[in-house]
Amino acid sequence: MSAAVAVRQGVAGFVRFFRDVMGEDAYRKYTDFHARSGCSSPLMSERDFWRDKMDRQDANPEGRCC
Repeated sequence: MSAAVAVRQGVAGFVRFFRDVMGEDAYRKYTDFHARSGCSSPLMSERDFWRDKMDRQDANPEGRCC
């Protein structure tokens, strides 16, 4: 493995980790869970999902500093 490939993989791993920590993959996790659970309700659009998530966080600010 060349140094450039190793650096590229390291950066990609860091970006993936950072996105996970920031919650950027929440919609993907939601769609995966929705598909596995066999839920009868329709899948929310990504826009509706984020709006709902932010509304719930604003109504229940547990674990947030600000």
